[in-house]
Amino acid sequence: MTASTAPLFDRVAIIGIGLIGSSLARAVAEYGLARTVVCGDRSEAACIKAMELGIVDAAYTDPVTAVDGADLVVLATPVGTFAAVAEEIGLSLAPGAIVTDVGSVKQVVLRDVAPSLPDGVHLVPGHPVAGTEHSGPEAGFAALFQGRWCILTPPPGTQAEATEKVAELWRRCGSKVEIMEASHHDRVLAITSHLPHLIAYTIVGTAADLEEDTKSEVIKFSAGGFRDFTRIAASDPVMWRDVFLNNREAVLEILQRFTEDLTALQRAIRWGEGDLLQETFTKTRAIRRGIIDAKQA
Repeated sequence: MTASTAPLFDRVAIIGIGLIGSSLARAVAEYGLARTVVCGDRSEAACIKAMELGIVDAAYTDPVTAVDGADLVVLATPVGTFAAVAEEIGLSLAPGAIVTDVGSVKQVVLRDVAPSLPDGVHLVPGHPVAGTEHSGPEAGFAALFQGRWCILTPPPGTQAEATEKVAELWRRCGSKVEIMEASHHDRVLAITSHLPHLIAYTIVGTAADLEEDTKSEVIKFSAGGFRDFTRIAASDPVMWRDVFLNNREAVLEILQRFTEDLTALQRAIRWGEGDLLQETFTKTRAIRRGIIDAKQA
């Protein structure tokens, strides 16, 4: 076995076996990234399903038992649970272990997880920018991270070797890795991910409040745009509740800018300013082409 194909870790413990957690468990097993993969999940049904699917070697409803002897611990629960989970498992973490996560808000990890980690345990927050609207252990698949970005936000002073091991894990899962500061990550994701989800929830919520006859026609004649919004709005409500509450400053800042831009378009439509509308749509069309060129479509 060569160095490039040898397991990176001896025992990986994934806390939370939903879409991302189960996808990572599958990828770790498929690509030989650890000798043992276990999960911890409060839901006994999720643990049973994970074992039935054969995606972990063991499953525990007690996260303390799950992290016992693990040299990599991955938090894959909603970010609102991080403080409680970290406090519970902190004293049971093995010396030298690495703790990472898959949440889409990163400053909260430094705030809620770092204080509970003992000396000698390394924190390397992470965010695989990938997902679907589905949830649960049966929703995962190993190829979810192929060609996608994974952003790591190690705090100052983090051991370089620990950061590189987490980066290599994601590279072997097929991801491209970027390192950035946590607050910058949260601001970038507020516009690329969090605001679009908020808009999708709002548009679908507006449709849900229409009169019954109109609502039925909206569903019947859904065009591509509305279908895309319903897909996004079907995402895990607990996860997204926690995202907005834990990235509120960045989301509110971007939401204010969006509101101002929307008001400008509203004014252009009211006053028949076709040139302004066309200029705006031409500019946004170029963004879409850039996303396609970057193979992120």
